[in-house]
Amino acid sequence: MTRILTYNVHRCVGTDGHLDVARVAEVIAAHSPDIVVLQEVDVGRARTGGVDQAHELADRLSMASRFNAALRVEEELYGDAILTALPERLIKAGPLPGYPRIRRLEPRGALWVAIDLGAGREVQIINTHLGLVPREQQIQAAALAGGEWLGNPSRRDPLILLGDFNATSATIAYRTLAARLADAHTAVARGRWRIATFPSSMPVLRIDHVFVSEGVRILGMGAPADPLARVASDHLPLVVDFEVGV
Repeated sequence: MTRILTYNVHRCVGTDGHLDVARVAEVIAAHSPDIVVLQEVDVGRARTGGVDQAHELADRLSMASRFNAALRVEEELYGDAILTALPERLIKAGPLPGYPRIRRLEPRGALWVAIDLGAGREVQIINTHLGLVPREQQIQAAALAGGEWLGNPSRRDPLILLGDFNATSATIAYRTLAARLADAHTAVARGRWRIATFPSSMPVLRIDHVFVSEGVRILGMGAPADPLARVASDHLPLVVDFEVGV
């Protein structure tokens, strides 16, 4: 079994307004993940004290980090990260298209790595964070489903696409991706029960998703809502246990 955790850390600023990287690391460490997928990570930004949050979180978790900057402001970076202590290699990191009719939308990107699980098993992981505008989400989901990402010749199953999609299961963006990969939530949900992650203080929305290819078996999923997790970020972490064949 392998455990993966996806978490929008809100640049490590909690719902109480406090910046606390150690608190976010504590939330993650409580679930002993093998792979950590993060969104809204600041690296060298003045607003969060110039800290390389990807590196500091990885260091606190005894992991190595990969970071993709979706936004660059001179030397300041903001984007997504994948952390693990397992052997890994970068496949692709880059931007996702925006919606040109609305200027100054926050740039978005995706980060794609292959992780060696041992015993001849490898899993590919794509981490992303889509925009807030529905048409923007549709464009970005279509890009992920297209030839640059899921249709890329470098793709090998088993594969997991996950992150903060800012989109519920009723949206076109969600349906675009669910047509290419299975929603892991369906493997564990019962009836109308939903694993909601946002907002962390009273989660009602399921906008953090985990999509999986053939060859990935979901064993369990949850969004821990203990007091520390409710305050460390505006999202709850989403924890998924899975296994892959050889």
